[in-house]
Amino acid sequence: MSSNCNLFSRFSQCFPAEENTFLIDDAGVCHTYADLEKKSSDIAYNLVEKGLQPGDRVTLIAQKSLNALWIYLGCLRAGAVFHPINPDYSKPEMVFFLNDARPKFLVTDGGASLKIGNLASQVESIEEHLQIPLVDREGLLCSPENEDQVNFPCHVNTRNDTAALLYSSGTTGDPKGICLTHGNLYENAASLCRAWQFSPDDILLHVLPVFHVHGLFIALGPVLVAGASMRYQNKFVVDAVIEALPKVTVLMGVPTYYSRLLDNPEFTNISSRNIRVFISGSAPLTESVFRRFEERTSHKILERYGMTETGVNTSNPIDGDRIPESVGVVLPGVELRITNEEGIEVKDESVGAIEVRGDNVFPRYWGLTDKTREAFDGAGWFGTGDQGSMDSNGYLFISGRSKDMIITGGLNVYPKEVERVLDKFPEIIESSVFGVPHSDFGEGVMAAVVMKGNEPLEQRRVIESLNEQLARFKIPKHIVALEELPRNAMGKVMKGELRSSYASFFS
Repeated sequence: MSSNCNLFSRFSQCFPAEENTFLIDDAGVCHTYADLEKKSSDIAYNLVEKGLQPGDRVTLIAQKSLNALWIYLGCLRAGAVFHPINPDYSKPEMVFFLNDARPKFLVTDGGASLKIGNLASQVESIEEHLQIPLVDREGLLCSPENEDQVNFPCHVNTRNDTAALLYSSGTTGDPKGICLTHGNLYENAASLCRAWQFSPDDILLHVLPVFHVHGLFIALGPVLVAGASMRYQNKFVVDAVIEALPKVTVLMGVPTYYSRLLDNPEFTNISSRNIRVFISGSAPLTESVFRRFEERTSHKILERYGMTETGVNTSNPIDGDRIPESVGVVLPGVELRITNEEGIEVKDESVGAIEVRGDNVFPRYWGLTDKTREAFDGAGWFGTGDQGSMDSNGYLFISGRSKDMIITGGLNVYPKEVERVLDKFPEIIESSVFGVPHSDFGEGVMAAVVMKGNEPLEQRRVIESLNEQLARFKIPKHIVALEELPRNAMGKVMKGELRSSYASFFS
């Protein structure tokens, strides 16, 4: 067996025969594992021809497409660091990510190219801005002219080399770049393949975005380790998902997907009878959705728990009890503990801080030595920022997020990021952003603001202005004007009181 720890190299050792189906795309076209090898090889060759060096960042800003997937795999082969950005981010947000990641190449689709304009020329590190679809003679997907260059030899990486750079906004300060290594991503993919019992016979319905760990690593990794296949759909569309379900064995999604399926009367136990397992993550799954789903389909959704920095840490079992509102038991190879305010591990079912350690855990934040040092203790335990408890059977229950993060539709919203923008409005004195239950998105973003001089709140105008500065999913679905924000004796805004006051607002 090869000693190369390059993620693509390790995946390729698991690939089935070249003629086996890798995926069927939105148009119904079949792409084999031979196609996967060729497309990723062509991209790797062309990146190197353009001057890519191992460790260089390649930023992709594009809607989900088959080309986006090929580019990710080609970057792995070439030893590049893949850096995807959500195309829904605003231009100012993208400026920060590009200046911080310092990519050598920027790749965009048509929509992103129009949105960012000449942004690439303003980022010193970017040597070339490439656009997709990549079918022209100068594009990344063209076949190399030299016939000897038919199978790019994977760059040799150690398990500690960075394979991908993803950003997770902080509750204070700027977003932090998370360095995910070849070892992190492979170990988590192999662990999930075993835990979820993926086999070459499985067919995953892939409807998740690929700028996020859920769709890019958690969904794709077990498929490649098992040599399985996918139905690859560019968007989650309820009717299209229901039509595809009889042809697949696994669906991964966020809770919003499952609540929307339940809202459609065409989704029945007949349409889902071929499914081996439904998996949910990225946001809490309510007991109501869990119970309704089981009543409709006889399937118990398998919920798991992870984050960008760690991949998946715990999962409800394939064989065994799946407990509603629990994220399951700790995966093999992962260590997890609950600690009290003094940092001492609790042995009972008390709520405390969730900390993890293992080969799945990222080693560092990009260029932030101090933040990395703060995130880990001396024994290598990473503080997730989540609060939870463990029952006597080893099932983990998440009770809250100490960082006040909001998860809406499976995407993270950090209140401070939105508050900073709201507080710049001249008529707003201060703001507090918080999440409340939402039947479709899991949590809906709300904001409470204090206006200057009792000026009326022009909510529509404020939201329209936010559309120019923030990604759509971060924008409050409703804003309320208050005389003052609730505060404790120390002067800190009591977000819990706001959440409680408006808990039924979207119900």
